[in-house]
Amino acid sequence: MPLVALICALLVVATTLIHYEALRALNYGLPTLRIAGRLKLVVVILVAFVAHAAEMLLYAIAFYGLVVWLGAGELSGNTPFSFANCLYFSAETYTSLGFGDLAPVGAVRLLAGIEALNGLLLIGWSASFTYLAMERFWGPGSQ
Repeated sequence: MPLVALICALLVVATTLIHYEALRALNYGLPTLRIAGRLKLVVVILVAFVAHAAEMLLYAIAFYGLVVWLGAGELSGNTPFSFANCLYFSAETYTSLGFGDLAPVGAVRLLAGIEALNGLLLIGWSASFTYLAMERFWGPGSQ
């Protein structure tokens, strides 16, 4: 369990850095783009989506590694264990969707809980940034 807690902490730091860098690049790069203000919002959504996808991928890799190489639990469900299922479980956990067709068993339960909280915070950060970008680039004078 201490190893899982350490991996959780590292993932929170890594995903926060990914998100920070993506939003920082948008913050400095958007004003220089020579496209209509409303199209800049499409760029914001696409970059945020890619950042979230990368973060979910990191969690999926962690789930897979913890189960396969470290024996820290399993993902139980009606389908055989695979990396694709780890990615699917990561996406539903990160977004707090939680279908429930896969369930973590053992120490990886901590990782699932941390991912849900981390995803909630990062999705909120993206929503806040998108709102600020809308105020900045989607005003009465924009195209």
